[in-house]
Amino acid sequence: MTTYQTLMPQSANAQQGRLSNLLKSVQTKIIGQHQLIEHILVALLADGHILIEGMPGLAKTRSAKAVADGIEANFQRIQFTPDLLPSDLIGTEIYLHEKSDFVFRKGPIFNNILLADEINRAPAKVQSALLEAMEEKQVTVGHHTYSLPELYMVIATQNPVEQEGTYNLPEAQLDRFMLHLEVDYPNHEEEYLILQLDLQRRISSTPILEGVTTVEEVLEARREVSNMHISENLMRYAVSLISATRNPKKYDPQLAKWIAFGVSPRATIALVRCAKALAWLRGDEYVTPKHIQQMATPVLRHRIIPSFESEADGVTRKDIVRKLLEVVAIP
Repeated sequence: MTTYQTLMPQSANAQQGRLSNLLKSVQTKIIGQHQLIEHILVALLADGHILIEGMPGLAKTRSAKAVADGIEANFQRIQFTPDLLPSDLIGTEIYLHEKSDFVFRKGPIFNNILLADEINRAPAKVQSALLEAMEEKQVTVGHHTYSLPELYMVIATQNPVEQEGTYNLPEAQLDRFMLHLEVDYPNHEEEYLILQLDLQRRISSTPILEGVTTVEEVLEARREVSNMHISENLMRYAVSLISATRNPKKYDPQLAKWIAFGVSPRATIALVRCAKALAWLRGDEYVTPKHIQQMATPVLRHRIIPSFESEADGVTRKDIVRKLLEVVAIP
């Protein structure tokens, strides 16, 4: 196996310390969702968006709000409903008589962190309004295009059980989410700690989390992440994982029965960027196969289109990714 060695720039130490403190601070305030919070920060550092799937009441909104408070960023939560209009999200042009002209009033999409709660409850017109914003960090209204903040992140949630009154997200929109996370219930001890924390909050009126870092520092941290070393062998390993979703017959006959369509090149970029962000956030000096493997499931799960045979056999997308990691050789 190849040995991966390089030294991380010393300038990264300060930014690493602040983001590490932010991670620890949020994890002490949100009990039982350590991986969710870590992955939110990974997506933030990798300049991507997140789709979170889980039952109500599992701290999805609270986690997003705590991260926004921790970096002193503008946060906005939007409850997606069937009667929501694109203008409710983007904004609209208003005619001012005193100026005899139209003025654009920005909508909630122009905040740093946007929580799209129950995104699958909104119709296609509203969901499509997010496509340009998520990919190009801009929105177009009429003949004018407006830029979004440099630090811009969409955190969308959806309920995995309720199907009535919902609209499935199109594949093009799913592909724009860098990570797809599944949130599960806390265990017995974690739930007891949640109860204790809730009692303390009712006694004290202090905010969930005070600012730990700033938007500018997060942007600087992103530059450090982009400079994180990853070897050529590991980049080829990431490409091989992606290639296996498109040509599964070359790797495993069972895998070929499970996959109908593979993932796009956007997944390759996301996998490498997330692996670099994860390594940087954990204070590692370089990217290893472990980082790529740990990010493979949230990066690939929502992009792989399973076959009818796999669905009939009860094979989940997580099972498919696990099989991918088994059959693709590590460099």
